[in-house]
Amino acid sequence: MTLLIKAVVAIFFVCSIGVAGSTFGQKPKTDKPGTDSKQVSPVSSSAAYAELLLRKTEVQSNLESLVLEYTEEYPKVKELRFVLGLIDRDIARLGQVKMADAGKLTLALGKLIVRRIELETDLWNLQRSYKDEHPEVKRAKRKVEIYEAAISEILN
Repeated sequence: MTLLIKAVVAIFFVCSIGVAGSTFGQKPKTDKPGTDSKQVSPVSSSAAYAELLLRKTEVQSNLESLVLEYTEEYPKVKELRFVLGLIDRDIARLGQVKMADAGKLTLALGKLIVRRIELETDLWNLQRSYKDEHPEVKRAKRKVEIYEAAISEILN
């Protein structure tokens, strides 16, 4: 009988070490490239980035539908390509934010950037029709400057 108790205790001991030493119910961690251990950067998981990505997706969708029927010289196609360039510029700008400053990439910042892009687009359209001395162009430039100052204040 004591031999049976010793055997059961030994089996219990071995099994408990195996369970305690393993990651029960979890995938084993691997450090090899190309495995499931993908790391998401704080920038691409931020609300500001998501807001810009949403706007970029909307613009790309509109552009794709227009390109089916119109040439690259169509004014709205040119405008949407200009907007995509501005969005890409600002996404790259967010990518330069330091890891320690990732908390600054809020939804409010994303909305500020999207609004500044809209104002820059309005300015671009005005500059295609009027000279820089025109009052409407001056007003539009000032609006862009105000938004850029707010964005810079947050990021710096």
